[in-house]
Amino acid sequence: MAGSSVGSDIFAIVTLVVVSTFVLLLLRHFLPLRATPAYLLVPIFLALALPISIILLVPIDLASTSSTNDEATRGIWLPEAVLLVAWRMAYWLTFTLTWFILPLLGQYVDSGYRAPKDRMLYSIRSNAQYQLIVLGCGTVGLVYVFLQNGFEGTSVKSLVMALAYCWGLIQAIYLMGHGLVAVPRRLFRNADGSSRLRRIQSQAPKVHERLEDAVIELDELEGQISQLQKRKPSISRDHQEWIEELVDISNLATHRPNQTVMPSVSGLSVPAVITDRYLADLTRKLDRARHKRMRFHDAWDRLVQQAADIQSMIDAAPSQKLDFGRPRPTASRLEKLTVLSPYLRYQLYSRVIPLIRISCASIFTMASICIVWSEIVKFAFPQLSVISLTVVHHRDSEDGKIGFGGQLIAALWLIYMCCAALASFDDVKVWGNRALVRRNTYGESACWYAGQIAKLTVPLAYNFVTFLPRSIYRETAFHQFLGRLIILTPLGKGFDYFFPIFILIPVCATLFNLYGRAKSILGFGIVEDDEEENPSGFGTGGWREGRDLIERELSGRSNLESSTPLDGRTISPPTGLQTANFEGRQQACSDDQRGALEPRPIPSGQSSNVRQQQQRSTAVAQGTEEEDEGVLSGFAHRVRNTIDTVERPAWIPDFVKRPKWMGGIDNNTEQSGRADAGRGLGRWFGGRPGDGRVRL
Repeated sequence: MAGSSVGSDIFAIVTLVVVSTFVLLLLRHFLPLRATPAYLLVPIFLALALPISIILLVPIDLASTSSTNDEATRGIWLPEAVLLVAWRMAYWLTFTLTWFILPLLGQYVDSGYRAPKDRMLYSIRSNAQYQLIVLGCGTVGLVYVFLQNGFEGTSVKSLVMALAYCWGLIQAIYLMGHGLVAVPRRLFRNADGSSRLRRIQSQAPKVHERLEDAVIELDELEGQISQLQKRKPSISRDHQEWIEELVDISNLATHRPNQTVMPSVSGLSVPAVITDRYLADLTRKLDRARHKRMRFHDAWDRLVQQAADIQSMIDAAPSQKLDFGRPRPTASRLEKLTVLSPYLRYQLYSRVIPLIRISCASIFTMASICIVWSEIVKFAFPQLSVISLTVVHHRDSEDGKIGFGGQLIAALWLIYMCCAALASFDDVKVWGNRALVRRNTYGESACWYAGQIAKLTVPLAYNFVTFLPRSIYRETAFHQFLGRLIILTPLGKGFDYFFPIFILIPVCATLFNLYGRAKSILGFGIVEDDEEENPSGFGTGGWREGRDLIERELSGRSNLESSTPLDGRTISPPTGLQTANFEGRQQACSDDQRGALEPRPIPSGQSSNVRQQQQRSTAVAQGTEEEDEGVLSGFAHRVRNTIDTVERPAWIPDFVKRPKWMGGIDNNTEQSGRADAGRGLGRWFGGRPGDGRVRL
């Protein structure tokens, strides 16, 4: 290609700086940078920066091989030798991080041992089984390649690259198919505040229950550590130091005197002989339990805050003045800014943001349809691919050319495909206890997520390239480096063209809620279903129970925020189970049950939103029993009322006493049939209290 690439070189350098800055900010959001060791930060940084660079490298590669001759429309291009070196560095670094470095580092962090040698041995043993399975599959594939192409030098390299590509493409197609439906649908649903609040309330009981389980699990492990602390004099000095480290990690020394650590239960007893393996296993369980509690504590805190904000927006509809109150301590600087007035804030959150969500959902829906259509027709009718029509411009030329506009559109298509695949990580429930937590992500989880991002990017990038005409993508350096080796055998060529059609399976499964139907039949699910399973709201996991939990949490925070010590400092409000424990220490269980139907005293400093929430919760709590009444139970109550209210007139003599089985008593008094309303015929229809109340 004639011309100088100085401008493109400067653009590429600036892009690398921007990508590096973005990745650092992303790491700062999820990881404590100062506390995370460098041997963990550097591989995770590369595992995130390299895939983003690949997303930018694909459009540059396309324009470099099929760019226009017009300087005004020519895109960013690089020489062929530079592109080939860039692809080799990006691919092999990503491959090494994905399959070797990050899995070893994840198990190294999660080993629980103190010595680096013991950690490395544990990591190698943990990954040995997985690596042996991969080696067995590679051996079978190597035999097939040798039989197909003979003993050539490129056979081993092509086999390794093809197997890695095929396995990554299988995961990428499934996750992307789920995300192409889930992302637009989530935006559509979140545009309606009332339905979004109902879904949040439906999720609250499950999140709160998981938080309780995490706290109980951590308490059990801390109880086991406290037992170990009592046995320190009888064990070796190295184990004593190890136990002291566990005590420091679990913060047992900072417990207040009136708090007791839960004793070891459920078989978590201390063995007679303390070994390194036992302490390493205990350390590993303790680290996982601590991060599990942080995970659900953060999830519960975000859920409660979202519910409070949406409820404030709904309550502000009559006045059209929205005030979220004092920002939470963990709020970002952007959330703490109060530039807008209450009226403008209400217009922004009630009208502008829902409109933006609906617009983005409509655009993403059309993009998802275009991607699925292009996957289906790219083999039989490649000229009908929508992605190809939007990227390849200048149809008047022989093979079509890609300018700067085509590069920009190609980057947007590729970013959406990757985001759709990554958005499915929160829905698919096959990743164990791994999660991303703000500033507290576990080291093993961070390695795993970084490895998955690096693993999925290369297959998605090459799958996107195959949407374009063959005369264009087969001239790219990406195809010369990777695609040529993938289609080295007929099996690899057929897999690359036919397998993406199976994207219809996850798309249909998500679109028609086949996951929920499979869960009702099999008893377990693969994907987190956000559909409301209990429309009435009663029983376990109902939205009414979630609403009560959220309002109790908000009421506890408001009560604690309004109380200040003598020195004038404000007590930091507890969240999650801390509020429940605080309330439990203040009153007995019977008081809690009695207070559930009575309005709680509201401090003078409490906002009007919390007052309205408490009034609604009191009214609903009083009418919950009546709302749950079915047709048969209602008929039984009315028949019971009729029988109990029938009395003998005074002018009719009492010839025959009322039998006991009909509710009568020995003495013929006026209270016959009332004092013992719970016995006799009345109990067949549910009975009622003897204080004269009638159930309507």
